[in-house]
Amino acid sequence: MRRSCKFLSLVLFLATALSGMAATGKIVKVLPHFLDLKGRHMLAPSLYDRDAYQAELRKHPEKRSGVRFDVQWRGRSAVQNEPATIRVELRGTAKGDLPTQTTLELPVQITGTGHWAKLTLDGEAYKNFGEITAWRVTLWAREEMIGEQKSFLW
Repeated sequence: MRRSCKFLSLVLFLATALSGMAATGKIVKVLPHFLDLKGRHMLAPSLYDRDAYQAELRKHPEKRSGVRFDVQWRGRSAVQNEPATIRVELRGTAKGDLPTQTTLELPVQITGTGHWAKLTLDGEAYKNFGEITAWRVTLWAREEMIGEQKSFLW
């Protein structure tokens, strides 16, 4: 009886330890910013000025050269500096029967602390894409999605 209890305890301990080895993560915040023709998303270092300039760029698409997604993320892993990927999936206005779609990816490393990542769609790719109607940001460790945040229309 004691052996079976010890064996059962060992099995439960190993199962708990192995389940704790999987990476965990979270997308904390996503800030999509339009970029002007000089690649800037604001003119002065204040939140009020940034928001006012973004409103100006939203009203005048001819003044835009791209869009940048500033992504705040966190991750934890049993493996030190485990490789991961931040993926931004975009859907745009329809051209023909289907909406335009594209994906931006950035390789990162899970270190156990929070980080900011910047992913940009600009130049010809931005011009050909059209207006963005929905987005989804995901954090991937190996082939497993460990964090997600998406826009209302996704």
